[in-house]
Amino acid sequence: MIGWLKQHNFHFFEMRVAFLVTKHFNYLLMIRTRPKAMKYRLQLLLCLLSISFTHAQDLENSLLWKISGNGLEQSSYLFGTIHITCDATLEDKVKKALDETTHLVLELDADDPSLQTKMLAGMYMKDGKTLKDYTTEKEYAKIDSLFKERMGFSVEMINNVKPILISAMFYPNFLNCDTPQSYEEELMKVAKSQNEEVEGLETVEEQLKIFDDIPYEEQVKDLIRSANNDLEYDKKLFEKMYEIYEAEDIDAMLDMMNDDNYAAISNHQDEFLSSRNKKWIPKIGEFAKKEPTFFGVGAGHLAGKEGVIQLLRKAGYTVEAVE
Repeated sequence: MIGWLKQHNFHFFEMRVAFLVTKHFNYLLMIRTRPKAMKYRLQLLLCLLSISFTHAQDLENSLLWKISGNGLEQSSYLFGTIHITCDATLEDKVKKALDETTHLVLELDADDPSLQTKMLAGMYMKDGKTLKDYTTEKEYAKIDSLFKERMGFSVEMINNVKPILISAMFYPNFLNCDTPQSYEEELMKVAKSQNEEVEGLETVEEQLKIFDDIPYEEQVKDLIRSANNDLEYDKKLFEKMYEIYEAEDIDAMLDMMNDDNYAAISNHQDEFLSSRNKKWIPKIGEFAKKEPTFFGVGAGHLAGKEGVIQLLRKAGYTVEAVE
């Protein structure tokens, strides 16, 4: 049974990997097995779920962008994060941008005291459905075997959790470190040290609704594929994603995400990326006009014709890469 969800690293943590995660947040899942309790990280994929269905327009290799013009009295900044990593050390240019702003806005308001409760409430499949309703006996056994081997407990304990979130529980295992870090958490530390407010571009309910809009059958298909190849494909994809992120190549990040092995995402890219980006633009404008703001979103949201950078430019803002 799932006892409770404890926020560990902010994610939203955005797959087509991007990705998401989020994801696009990093959470600690407490699972009770018999008398013992075991802790497992759950990663909600929305950065690891950040992909694009349009070809990216060439942009400079940069994760940090300056927003100005269109009536802004002071510049704001846009930063592409990756929601779970081994080293979330902020570069000097990012720290400088944080010093020049007075407000931090992430995908979600991580300071919301009800976030944990809302997250837990939205984890489960609707109408009493369970994983067994979408798998054969052989497929279910394969998934269960993978969980027992990699996670130390039976998938039966989370049988009613949305399949895409079940898949996300493996993400921390793809890292070559024991203690995953989060850029969002590091950004929040700086904001709090400067007595700045932290807010979100969307609610946890809005993010979790995406996982209800995707047919559970498609989500399960990806989970079965992962179980059949013992997560080998997923691990290689994550490794490539981190290489691209370190190179700050936001165009390449989109290109690598067009992967049919993640059918639940590739078939619903508008829900994961484009529609969310479009909803964010007026909110970004409102925040930036009130005060200089630092925006941190999954890096997969930046590039592309319907990425945040091009949408802001279309709205009349000047958006420039920070060297």
